[in-house]
Amino acid sequence: MRKRRRTAFILIVLLLAAVFVGALMYGSYSMTAGEVLKTLLGKGDGMQRIAVFDLRLPRAVTAVLVGAALAVSGCILQSVTRNELAEPGIIGINAGAALAVVVLISVQSASYYTALGLGTVLLMPLAAAAGAFASFLCIYALAGEKGRLKPSRLILAGIGVNTGITALITLYQLNMSKGDYNQALSWIGGSLWGSSWTYAAITAPVITVLIGIVFYKNRTLDVMDLGDELAAGLGVRVNRERKIFLVLAVCLAACATSVAGNIAFAGLIGPHLAKRLAGPVHRRQILAAACLSGILVLGADTLARNLFSPLEIPAGIMISLIGVPYFLYLLMKER
Repeated sequence: MRKRRRTAFILIVLLLAAVFVGALMYGSYSMTAGEVLKTLLGKGDGMQRIAVFDLRLPRAVTAVLVGAALAVSGCILQSVTRNELAEPGIIGINAGAALAVVVLISVQSASYYTALGLGTVLLMPLAAAAGAFASFLCIYALAGEKGRLKPSRLILAGIGVNTGITALITLYQLNMSKGDYNQALSWIGGSLWGSSWTYAAITAPVITVLIGIVFYKNRTLDVMDLGDELAAGLGVRVNRERKIFLVLAVCLAACATSVAGNIAFAGLIGPHLAKRLAGPVHRRQILAAACLSGILVLGADTLARNLFSPLEIPAGIMISLIGVPYFLYLLMKER
């Protein structure tokens, strides 16, 4: 069993590497794998360096970071709620970020940015993160009872808040100009809009540290999977730890959503496949889920850029085409 899991993890890493190289190869200017590797070693020509280092590499790095963040967030949510259908997009965290961005787009102006002393480089990610946290606080207030968080109520409250926020987003979009509407629609679809080295440099350290903290506390997640009573009997302060993990999950989802837009199901599919391949132990599951969702987001983005070229569709739509059937499968399996 251990050998099989080790082999599965090696194959996942190799697949991630292959998809990463493929993302650098294909676009309006195609390259071979040899040319990509040569360019990465500093031996490519000017056009190849621009294609790889300025355009495709930061986008690929961002896609992997986003996938890893959403996957680990999904692992946390599924463990602390003990619900296999929990993930940031379903319980309303991503929707809160989307609403904040839509509101920002609807009121934005040059004088507005000047007055704040910020540019869109920082303002939109900050708005998305703030919206994600505001949505979570609303969900937490609805799901709590006498200072204790009810996991079952968390899912129900999240679905309700998600529905309400989606309605507000639609209302705002109806009052937008055509240009603003298209910008908001692209962001909501999960277009990986923050695909530059600036955004990668901002999010990479934060996501890495957050995943490191979760990985460090992996044994606590293992114990919490056993149930509240048994976990408390083993010395875990269940309510306190659940709050900490939920904050970590929201931080990861907020970081991912702030640069990639609203990408649903990446936090659902990766953890589920990882649990099948790596087992229930979170030390293995977290790493496998991060790689699998990284493959999913990066592969979907590569297809979205090239499948209908020169038209580029949001990666989130490609992921939803896979995620919706998988979600229905899990729903029927739960029944």
